[in-house]
Amino acid sequence: MNLLSGKVAVITGSGRGIGRAIALKYAQEGADVVITDLKIDESVESFVKELQALGVRAKAYSSNAADFEAAHQLVDQVVSDFGRIDVLVNNAGITRDGLMMRMTEDQWDLVINVNLKSAFNLIHAVTPVMLKQRSGSIINMASVVGVSGNAGQTNYSASKAGMIGLAKSIAKELGSRGVRANAIAPGFIITDMTHALSEEVRKQWEAQIPLRRGGTPEDVANVATFLASDLSSYVTGQTIHVCGGMNM
Repeated sequence: MNLLSGKVAVITGSGRGIGRAIALKYAQEGADVVITDLKIDESVESFVKELQALGVRAKAYSSNAADFEAAHQLVDQVVSDFGRIDVLVNNAGITRDGLMMRMTEDQWDLVINVNLKSAFNLIHAVTPVMLKQRSGSIINMASVVGVSGNAGQTNYSASKAGMIGLAKSIAKELGSRGVRANAIAPGFIITDMTHALSEEVRKQWEAQIPLRRGGTPEDVANVATFLASDLSSYVTGQTIHVCGGMNM
């Protein structure tokens, strides 16, 4: 359908999982795609070639989104290479789970830096670009646990709640200049991370979901495509749950 034809999209942490699915969907819809990750290996390089075969420009950059200067250097380089940035997807994220009484300061700081500070870094860097263009869509990848909380994930839940508040505030700050900001809150999504869980645990999760299945990265990518496209031109400051109804 070419919903994103002519747009340039930056997706952080897009070497695998949900970020990779979003990058592929964006390219299929005609967007030029920027892949970022800490390490660009053969798998990522092969993925870039797969995207290029769809007839769009695609390039992978090794960058630490949690580093303020590195984030700004990345944006400067992307603008130099692609000319503009229309969509930013803050997808980079990690988990370091543990009960509060046992959680170390390092566990807390690492998750907050990678999940939340990285979003600040990239938004800070792209704001002048999008303001000059008078257009742009910022998408923060949050989580249902950022809304409902989850025992044993205080650091992760706090970081994802912060992603939601960040999107809402940016929507109010930049809306008058045509820049939108929204958050996506995925639920139980089948990825490499969830494959590490036992079948029994996965079934327990699925039993709590009204649609009785885990989501796919493609389910999230479809919503991310809507938010990146002009179909959502009057949608900003919102959190869209992609959770099969588990968090109603």
